[in-house]
Amino acid sequence: MPSFSIEGVKPVVHPSAYVHPTAILIGDVWVGPNCYVGPAASLRGDFGRIVLKEGANIQDTCVTHAFPGKDVVVEVNGHVGHGAILHGCTVGEDAMVGMNAVVMDEAVIAPRSIVGACAFVKAGFSCDPGSLIVGSPAKVLRTLSDKEIAWKRKGTEEYQRLTTRCLETVEECAPLAEADPERPRLEMSDYQPKHEQP
Repeated sequence: MPSFSIEGVKPVVHPSAYVHPTAILIGDVWVGPNCYVGPAASLRGDFGRIVLKEGANIQDTCVTHAFPGKDVVVEVNGHVGHGAILHGCTVGEDAMVGMNAVVMDEAVIAPRSIVGACAFVKAGFSCDPGSLIVGSPAKVLRTLSDKEIAWKRKGTEEYQRLTTRCLETVEECAPLAEADPERPRLEMSDYQPKHEQP
């Protein structure tokens, strides 16, 4: 992975974490145990500190940054969807930020909450645990059900498994010119999109 120090401060990546080779880590970045950082993610710790705690994931093309002296913290089992932007905010334990959402400075997404896809969470936002947060500007729509929280947790567990799969098997290769007719599919769990849940 492209990893850069600034003023002598180097990123820290736990050996059990997986950071894709195209992700970029700069400066004061801490990637904790069993974390996943996806392709083309940018973790810019050149002003503030960026911390991913155990089991958290930052998916492809996410951007994390903060004002000088401020932090971005993704707590234990935090889950940040494709293309999201985190700027100087906190994503609580077992919380999720949906795809292409933006979470601004000093916003705190409470534990076990979900920020909907494409939401814009204004600076200074806060909510109660277990909130569903949607819209632009984002507002709390309602409290999540136990079933919805369990669905989110299962998705995070899939990314924790992906961390292990990537550490064990991902390697750069040349693409095939054509597929073998007997080409296998990747083995997956029974995790399904939320709209397909019974």
